[in-house]
Amino acid sequence: MSTNEFASKVQAIKELQVMADELAAEIEAAKDEIKREMEAKGTEKIIAGAFKVRYTTVKATRFDSRAFKADHADLYGQYTKQTESRRFSIA
Repeated sequence: MSTNEFASKVQAIKELQVMADELAAEIEAAKDEIKREMEAKGTEKIIAGAFKVRYTTVKATRFDSRAFKADHADLYGQYTKQTESRRFSIA
């Protein structure tokens, strides 16, 4: 791939990313509007045509690794491992 082709490809990616970000913002705005309406109606489930829309509370239990590390640094060190990955970015 030539330098011009490479630059053109990167430019296309950046333009597509801007479009994707704009679409993601529109999607989130539409979801927020639906959530507000469901909260106003005091419901967790609405049938909308062929769709079931749910906005429910979900409880989860998660391990607090930061607190564990603060309280038991030696054990934390024994059970952690370093990983390696590759990150792609365009700035």
